[in-house]
Amino acid sequence: MTAVRPVSRYDRVAAASAAEVIGRYSTSFGWAVRLLAEPTRSEIRSLYALVRVADEIVDDPDPGLSPQLRSELLEELEADTLRALQHGRSANLVVQAFASVARRRGVGPELIRPFFASMRADLGLRTHDDESLDDYVYGSAEVIGLMCLHCFLGADGGAYERLAPGAQRLGAAFQKINFLRDLADDHDLLGRTYFPGLDPEAFTDSRRDELLDDIDADLAVAAEAIAQLPPDSRRAVSAAHGLFAELSRRLRRTPAAQIRRTRIRVPDARKAVIILRALGGRP
Repeated sequence: MTAVRPVSRYDRVAAASAAEVIGRYSTSFGWAVRLLAEPTRSEIRSLYALVRVADEIVDDPDPGLSPQLRSELLEELEADTLRALQHGRSANLVVQAFASVARRRGVGPELIRPFFASMRADLGLRTHDDESLDDYVYGSAEVIGLMCLHCFLGADGGAYERLAPGAQRLGAAFQKINFLRDLADDHDLLGRTYFPGLDPEAFTDSRRDELLDDIDADLAVAAEAIAQLPPDSRRAVSAAHGLFAELSRRLRRTPAAQIRRTRIRVPDARKAVIILRALGGRP
């Protein structure tokens, strides 16, 4: 593992900058991450801040951002991240925050490169087959679950190997639920359709249920792994799992034609109930 230097004032400023990014962008994630104790809370925010920056590069609807510029920005961000992972320093505060956590927790290029590969896919790949979707979900979501698992478990390599499949399935479920929630914007604004063979104009209740059956299977496997996490991270991840399970239930009750037009949300009052249950250890 790369030698890790002590946390400096620069690292603390970088972590604060990452927290500001998450505070401006996150909703359900922000609710759950508050349940983590320090330093894990700041570490997870630092990981997710880089994800948010990369997402903005590829998803910002600003027509002034050409595909070529987006590609160049993404390549520069990846190069800067890998360089900071090796040397411990970046002039980009979000990259610095990410690299500081990655070096400390053993997050390596084998997880970072697939993430950026999936971000690049969004710049040119408009429809997916089964293989390309699996690759995309792995890089865009499953590796994030694995990065978080490194933070939750520290140096416990045995627990990491045991719980990694559940972390991947949880990331996959989160991503696929968001594909359903964002069906309209992905298709109409960004020109993307993630689920193979899905025509948003002919989206049916039966196809909705088929997709949600797959998502619920992921959530079930993830729940078994969550029960084995340390108590602090277990509460936070259980809250996030509960929020997305609630989204799955609400999507299943929503006609497919409405999902095509409207982004389904969990009301704040319901979010509060789910989080309180997670704090009390209830499913």
